[in-house]
Amino acid sequence: MSHVEELPDDLGDGLQIKHGDGKAAPSTAFPILLGKIQKDGLTPALPPQMQGFRSHSADEIVQMLGRTPLFMTSMDDVGEDKGNVELEALRALQYEGTPAENGLSFKEQGNEMSKVKKWGDAKEYYTKAIAVLSKKVGKTKLSAEDVGYLSDAITKGGQYQEQEKEKEIEEACFVNRALCNLELKNFRSTTLDCASALRLNGRNVKAYYRSSQALLALDKIAEAHDSCRHGLLVDPNNSALMNLMIRISAKEATIKASQDQKRQKAEICQKRKTALETAIQTRNIRIRKTAQPPDLEDACVHLAPDPLSVKSSLYFPVLLLYPLHAQTDFIKAFPETDVVLQHLEYIFPLPWDKQREYQLDKVEIYIETTEGGLFKAGKRMSLIKVLGRSDVEIVDELVKINIVPQNRARVWIEELKLRKGK
Repeated sequence: MSHVEELPDDLGDGLQIKHGDGKAAPSTAFPILLGKIQKDGLTPALPPQMQGFRSHSADEIVQMLGRTPLFMTSMDDVGEDKGNVELEALRALQYEGTPAENGLSFKEQGNEMSKVKKWGDAKEYYTKAIAVLSKKVGKTKLSAEDVGYLSDAITKGGQYQEQEKEKEIEEACFVNRALCNLELKNFRSTTLDCASALRLNGRNVKAYYRSSQALLALDKIAEAHDSCRHGLLVDPNNSALMNLMIRISAKEATIKASQDQKRQKAEICQKRKTALETAIQTRNIRIRKTAQPPDLEDACVHLAPDPLSVKSSLYFPVLLLYPLHAQTDFIKAFPETDVVLQHLEYIFPLPWDKQREYQLDKVEIYIETTEGGLFKAGKRMSLIKVLGRSDVEIVDELVKINIVPQNRARVWIEELKLRKGK
């Protein structure tokens, strides 16, 4: 037989739906905001529960569902909601127990993640354990008088033992999180976690070991050596630390050898530079550099065969210019004792010289002077004699030599003077 229950007379008052002021009605799953409901005079009024849906956007409804115990996925995203009794109950259940018990629970979950090498998840659990324990551990320290009455404190509830247990769990969490950071290659975070563990227990061998590993990865050899040495002072027979010390020593030797090689190379470069500058000065050669030198790749003024000997021959990059035809030839290493004729012999005939104007006995050689004039050099004149003149200079380590047909040289010179305004 069905049972019919009579509704109370004040049921309507319990709904407390307020009209026109935009405030929420507390009796619905989703608060009713009447100010947001558009009235067109045609749409019939909906029940309170349906009006709650119409008062909010889809994003707002999803957000509110996330704050409902049935649908929420994380307590961390809920925030503080003092009026939500269900959430307060869930929080109480989540952290029910002592800090040591809660910290141990998170630590064990982190250990499970570490076993399957889910380092990111494990790190998160260890961080939660540390957060729970840090609110308690270290906040209360025993004074000298407290130590004197330690047995009495233990009898009154085991407060000292509880603090020591919290400290032990927090130490383990720092060391375990250091391993996670090490595997995730967060080497600086690894050293910070190890330092935190050592502040709690200066004899934690794992903290020394993992800190040394991270410092070695950062090439901080001296610090890694010091950390490993401290660990071996605690446990001289620790094979892992001994093997790590061997690796650190090997890396130290490798770095030292590399540094020695770089230093020796720098010293040789300096000696070469000094020898080259001395050779140029003794030959009275002037070299001027500009703000935008041409790209000569690896071509440069140098000494050979021995770049450290001033008595070696100087070699110059030389650009042969054919100004009347806008053509060039580049000689990467022109010896100071060579004459231009030696190089023209293998360059001529020129592939673009259809009129055969450029022949060994029918060309003249000109080099620009520092005053902007031209110096006519003999084809059998050595390069060192040309460059040793007081009115000739090398710009950006590149020697420029103009090659002009004899029958057109005078006209070219006159045109050049006109362009320069002389």
